[in-house]
Amino acid sequence: MPFTPAIAAIVPCYNEEAAVAQVVTDLQHAVPGISVYVYDNNSTDRTAAVAREAGAIVRSESSRGKGHVIRRAFADVEADVYVMIDGDDTYEAAALPRMIETLHNGPYDHVLGVRRQATATAYRPGHELGNRGFNWLVGKVFGMSVSDMLSGYRVMSRRFVKSFPAGSTGFEVETELTVHVMTIRAPHSEVEVGFKDRPIDSESKLRTYHDGARILGLVAQLTRHERPLFFYGLIGLTLLLVASLLGAPVVAEYLSTGLVPRLPTTILATGIGVFGALSIVIGLVLDGVLRARREMSRLIYLTHPIPDAQGVER
Repeated sequence: MPFTPAIAAIVPCYNEEAAVAQVVTDLQHAVPGISVYVYDNNSTDRTAAVAREAGAIVRSESSRGKGHVIRRAFADVEADVYVMIDGDDTYEAAALPRMIETLHNGPYDHVLGVRRQATATAYRPGHELGNRGFNWLVGKVFGMSVSDMLSGYRVMSRRFVKSFPAGSTGFEVETELTVHVMTIRAPHSEVEVGFKDRPIDSESKLRTYHDGARILGLVAQLTRHERPLFFYGLIGLTLLLVASLLGAPVVAEYLSTGLVPRLPTTILATGIGVFGALSIVIGLVLDGVLRARREMSRLIYLTHPIPDAQGVER
């Protein structure tokens, strides 16, 4: 039956008094009728009051971190189309209609806003290079190319949002969203969006090295969970190689003399080889468990319909 898709924008905010009103206003102007949910994450300024005055629905999340906000919002907000955008007024809100149209026309479950600098200083020093490095790493590990995995601007279908496990706590949630696209093979597209400097009175919450290390740690953790055969197999093969290098001279000497004079080396090589074989077996077992888990995730994902280009629920 025909219906008008409900569109909800989720805006995580912490001390964004200088920017949040503009973000709310721009979203409402770009997509009339959109519901803008501003999640105040323990701000110490007037972020919540300013957002409310601008017409947003303001909610609070006491656990600090963007991941906590996204997990709470995805659980609480009911909509057909979800928009995630940072509250620092750096993303081009005017690009939102194009992103929503792309989602419907695909139809896709996830549309990524790929940042293109509107000013030469939009990216902090080193951030663009780091982002490219993470894009390459995740693409190689999970087998799907992505142009801007750390973008905080995304449009998603209901079935994508409601199947997202949301285990992250901080800025690494963007990485988790990107990997979720790859693991369930959700239909995905990208749209270029403008990216500009933060307002003068707005301060970035991203800590370059600290958050970069957390993102790298999450990539390793997700590789262990989502590519167990690759992860444990690589460890196992490395251990078997080390065991072979240690044990080859001992075996050669035994074959020529019938003696094993280097007993400690023999024991060490055998132990490392056993651990290597066990690692590969663990990878095989967990790979079977992963297949069952992915089948369940896929079934949950398919329980939710997606609107097509004409706004008809399918």
